[in-house]
Amino acid sequence: MTVERWSTDDPGVVELPSGCRIRGRRLTHETPAGTLPTFAVQLAGRRPPEPAWERVWIPWKDFWLPANPAAATQILRDAHARAATDRVEIGCSGGVGRTGTALAAICVLEEMSTDDAVEWVRAHYHPRAVEVPWQRRYLSYVQRSGGPASS
Repeated sequence: MTVERWSTDDPGVVELPSGCRIRGRRLTHETPAGTLPTFAVQLAGRRPPEPAWERVWIPWKDFWLPANPAAATQILRDAHARAATDRVEIGCSGGVGRTGTALAAICVLEEMSTDDAVEWVRAHYHPRAVEVPWQRRYLSYVQRSGGPASS
């Protein structure tokens, strides 16, 4: 079943080069008014409260890396695929570093270089996305994991 896509006017929604739309957001704020997600990827050190829609939790401490990079990459690959038919949201407590890194990882899965992915996410989502060097190294891991063909 296909649902109505995110509007690019919705807060935090980015349209990736492939045309895929994903919303990034800060989980410590109320859910933005308007259209609700149908699927969420939540990046947090501890399991966040369950939203009213389907979600997957990636254990990922603030300013660090996912606890299980391989599992996180597969979840992001699945979220990217679901964005074709669902309103996918990715969020962390601040909505910047981990969320920006996850969005950049999806850009890498769309076959962007890691440098281009960071630049793109900083230009289109948040200027401080991918906050620390080891988050950029995670993007290199995603690139080595084979991109979309390995799903």
